[in-house]
Amino acid sequence: MNQLENQQQLDALKQDKEAVLILFGGANCGVCQTIKPQIFDKFSVKFPKLEMVYIDCEQLQEVCAQHGVFSLPVVQVFFMGQKFIEEIRGFSLIALEQEIEKTYAKMNG
Repeated sequence: MNQLENQQQLDALKQDKEAVLILFGGANCGVCQTIKPQIFDKFSVKFPKLEMVYIDCEQLQEVCAQHGVFSLPVVQVFFMGQKFIEEIRGFSLIALEQEIEKTYAKMNG
């Protein structure tokens, strides 16, 4: 899972990739650090065309604010540059996987 450094990188990814998952987290967010490898390990195998990136909201507060992220963790999933899924704070990785699967299957059907 690559860590992005600025809004331009994020804009380029959303434009260039069919599917992008963004994990907004922070170094001091225990839940964020726990789910980060779980998301990557599970989803990278199941959804090979899903580009996964991490944004540290402690370092990039303005990018997080632009995306309406004010509590952590937040996962946003974009397909063809459009936001389809947003999960905030307490969420199930299984439910997230099922939501991604619905749209991902249509995209790659």
